Amino acid sequence: MSIYKLQIKLLSDTTFGRGDGVTGLVDQEVEHDPDGFPYLRGRTLKGLLSEECDNLVAMLQTHQNDWERVAAELFGVPGSTSHTMSIVHIGDACLPEDLRNAVALQRQSSPDLTPTDILESLTTVRRQTAIAAETGVADRNSLRSARVVLRDLLFTALLFFDQQPTPEMLALLAAGASALRRLGSGRNRGRGHVQCHLLDCTGNIITQRHLAKFGANE
Repeated sequence: MSIYKLQIKLLSDTTFGRGDGVTGLVDQEVEHDPDGFPYLRGRTLKGLLSEECDNLVAMLQTHQNDWERVAAELFGVPGSTSHTMSIVHIGDACLPEDLRNAVALQRQSSPDLTPTDILESLTTVRRQTAIAAETGVADRNSLRSARVVLRDLLFTALLFFDQQPTPEMLALLAAGASALRRLGSGRNRGRGHVQCHLLDCTGNIITQRHLAKFGANE
């Protein structure tokens, strides 16, 4: 099994929405683990990467069929059998392990530090309301609140391959990661601006070498 990493830096506040809220607190809560650390589900991340790769392949002028095959091998196809399933499995995107370990040590010395405290230290709540075009004032009952993960935080997801990925697979993944600029809820309203990189097992960013391979076949 081969392991690579996807690194995600938040360039703006971001909501990793989980589809519900907390009564009396927020209408939209972020996904977070029992210790209060926000994270992005691997299933969601895989869907976003697959979409970006499909968009890139659709724009190619030549060798499009070859890259469609590469994308199908990477992410699978609807109704996949055991021979056509995705070869890449993407884990949850989480905050750095050293940060999590440091907080765990602090909790040992400060029992009053709760998961809610940890969540609130890494997030904040944004509120917005709809404005009536006719009057220029806020619509009644339109105030909504959403928790956002603070900008500049760094998340990492592990990518597990059932077999050694080909240079073409890494090229497409690296290009798809670079193309992924928005994620999470509210990404069309200014939230969720991110910078993503594909990393090899040593933590080096995969850029020129594999992206050149991708560009050579355009």
